[in-house]
Amino acid sequence: MAKKRRQPTTSPKKTEQEGLTLSDALGDDILEKLKAAKKELSVAEQEKEEKRQEQLRRERKEREKNKSFEELLEEYGDVGSKY
Repeated sequence: MAKKRRQPTTSPKKTEQEGLTLSDALGDDILEKLKAAKKELSVAEQEKEEKRQEQLRRERKEREKNKSFEELLEEYGDVGSKY
């Protein structure tokens, strides 16, 4: 069987405006909507991170609160004041 030769693809034709950017092509209203959505997502992500940090602090505090005498003695040793 003979192999089929592919015809070389031509490069895409240059547009009339070489300086056309994505923001120009989208339009101002769509661009503003995208910026607002980006801002909302960043705020939501920041709130999520703050909640995660608060949860970690609560868990750490709860673990400290529930330590046994043996764990406390092992951690702090005999450093306390004499009272």
